[in-house]
Amino acid sequence: MDVNFFAHESAVIDPGCNIGAGTNIWHFSHIMPNCRIGENCNIGQNVVISPDVILGDNVKVQNNVSIYTGVTCDDDVFLGPSMVFTNVINPRSAVNRKSEYMKTHVGKGASIGANATIVCGYDIGKFAFIGAGAVVTKHVPDYALVVGNPARQLGWMSEYGQRLHFDEERKAQCSESKEWYQIKDKQVSKI
Repeated sequence: MDVNFFAHESAVIDPGCNIGAGTNIWHFSHIMPNCRIGENCNIGQNVVISPDVILGDNVKVQNNVSIYTGVTCDDDVFLGPSMVFTNVINPRSAVNRKSEYMKTHVGKGASIGANATIVCGYDIGKFAFIGAGAVVTKHVPDYALVVGNPARQLGWMSEYGQRLHFDEERKAQCSESKEWYQIKDKQVSKI
């Protein structure tokens, strides 16, 4: 493994990992076998990344996050402090379900807030925004804003993380970037 990334001396990186240039791995984090972590990622303190997890470029993983086998994150994903993924829908200590791991995909630019839980088998759309403490129990569309337990959609967000307010022509402008979006058939896209 070429060491073109930074790992704190207390971090554990198991064999077979591929870690991109410019990535930082901080205190007491454990990167398990065969993970693929992109370039310029930041892996916070006390993070566990289970075997075979894939993270794209520029992924920010805050402190105390658990990313379990079956999870993939595209580029520019933000995982907030103490959020967690699951990978078995019905875990039991006495029942081995390693052959039943379910997959979860997080789309480009999505943000998941502090202490949120993503139940396995559901995907998070690109640029979606999951509020702090939310419990996601179904697929989340691109650009959707979801909050609560169980998570419910409150609205839509821009790629800059600003709330979108659609007019009568079903168009909205991001207050920060000034980019325009449209909504059609309950799906949002950038114009």
